Amino acid sequence: MANSVVNDFSLRISTANGTGSQTSNNLIFRTLFRMGLAANTKNLFPSNIQGLPTWYQIRVSPEGHQVRSETWQILVALNAATLDQDLKELPKGQVVIDNADFKRADENFEGWVRYSVPFDTLARKEISDAKLRPRLKNMIYVGVIAELYGLDEACLRESLTQIFRGKEKVVDINWEALQLGAQYVRDNFEKQDPYRFEKADQTAGKVAMEGNDAAALGVLYGGCSVVAWYPITPASSLAEFLIGHANRLEKETGKKQLAVLQAEDELSAVGMALGAGWAGARSMTSTSGPGISLMGENMGLGYYAEIPTVVFNVQRVGPSTGLPTRTQQSDLLQAAYLSHGDTRFPILLPHDPKEAFELSWRAFDYAERFQVPVFVLSDLDLGMNAWVGDPPVHPDTPVDRGKVVTDEKLKELETWGRYLDVDGDAIPWRSVPGKATDPRSVFFTRGSGHNEMAGYTEDSETYNRNLLRLVRKIDSMGNALPAPVPGGTSDASVGVIAYGSTDPALQEALDSFPGAFAYLRVRSYPFHDDVQAFIDSKDRVVVIEQNQQGQMAQLLCSSYPDLANRIDSAVYFAGLPISADFVRGVLEQHLTKAK
Repeated sequence: MANSVVNDFSLRISTANGTGSQTSNNLIFRTLFRMGLAANTKNLFPSNIQGLPTWYQIRVSPEGHQVRSETWQILVALNAATLDQDLKELPKGQVVIDNADFKRADENFEGWVRYSVPFDTLARKEISDAKLRPRLKNMIYVGVIAELYGLDEACLRESLTQIFRGKEKVVDINWEALQLGAQYVRDNFEKQDPYRFEKADQTAGKVAMEGNDAAALGVLYGGCSVVAWYPITPASSLAEFLIGHANRLEKETGKKQLAVLQAEDELSAVGMALGAGWAGARSMTSTSGPGISLMGENMGLGYYAEIPTVVFNVQRVGPSTGLPTRTQQSDLLQAAYLSHGDTRFPILLPHDPKEAFELSWRAFDYAERFQVPVFVLSDLDLGMNAWVGDPPVHPDTPVDRGKVVTDEKLKELETWGRYLDVDGDAIPWRSVPGKATDPRSVFFTRGSGHNEMAGYTEDSETYNRNLLRLVRKIDSMGNALPAPVPGGTSDASVGVIAYGSTDPALQEALDSFPGAFAYLRVRSYPFHDDVQAFIDSKDRVVVIEQNQQGQMAQLLCSSYPDLANRIDSAVYFAGLPISADFVRGVLEQHLTKAK
């Protein structure tokens, strides 16, 4: 056997959707976390309920990289329907753990290190409960992996107990099934491959979270009290996490945290959120690309009537329904310009769960300060996969409700109109029901043409004046929104721009090119002045993103037309999370071009 390879390999588990393998896979991840390994997991699942192939990939690395690897060293092949293809994608010399009950000839596995385990036979012989047998069979493969690669037994048992908290009998049954796999390895195999897990200290002070869970916590900390939503993958879990957290808080405090409304469709959901925002509540909705398409008309109303709310868009692959359970940064342009050609919406772009938490609560401040719907753009990879990183930080800034008139404020103002710019910052004072009793605070909210006093008009000059004020308001947001984060080598002549979940792959890839590239991670739109300064300081800038059209590159070119000839686009749109290998290839090309 070759020299040991410790904590630097990937493992891919191939199963069928709906077989209960997620619990077993989650158990492996939790065990690695308890062992101090910042493992990265990618769950690749189909959009049907049951039966189609699903893959779960676990990567460990000395640096704790949170990025998908394009290759894997260990294949756990438990789906007969995909076995041939799975083997084609596994390099020769690597490891396959297969189900001997598939009865594939030995020659099918020539060139690979093979551990063949009769999972079905073991389950039939040793698990008496026929109903539990299919799910407990998954625990057998956990036992096989544990024995072959050194999952710590104490950490494994603690993780199992955590998953089935308060259900000691269930824990014991699963533990027995797990031991079946471990014992089979001890009785039948001599280890032939170099890979193994060992305890490390990568997770000290870290947490493992999904982005949707972190965003849900941010919503609560942001003071949201009204949630209107319609289920859609991959955004549903954000609302579900939020409801769960709110219910727990209600039990602890005796106070209801949220009014939750499940609408009949996405257009209604955002309409409800806008209604709550108009009434003074902090409100939100969550959806994905197809839902954003349906929201267009009401989002135009929110923009023109200047109503605050927050829209969480957990992006997936389009067009139309596309690939609902695959990831992509596909809605950037749609979010920026949604509605009828005279709108522009602010966008926040988190790159990890910690930032998903922060930008979620900040989004409510921005929405009320600037009186506009605000987008938080995540994606399926960030939203639905577990990430190991720094814990969210509790906000230490006061809530910013923006310009809300009271009776006292109305006395200060010589003239007040709902859409009147009295301070010269393009942001009017808004009236919230119940905040003022002065009759002047009453106005009729309309999405049709209106003047500064909220009166109906179709006067062209007034309409033009109002739209130009809205443009000034949106333009003024750039430097108030989160600034971009620099990296790489600041004085390099070639720059790289990325955003969101592309960032971890880019950070890993940059390690292969020390000193060669400057880097800027964009966190918001409209763009901060630092974005323009970065592009202006470089000979070339390549924008790396996960969509077919190079949407961030397009947005940068339209924002800075004088600098457009410096901007190149590199896109990845396979529906899988972007890899560091892909980014390395892009950077190598641009380094060669620069020379």
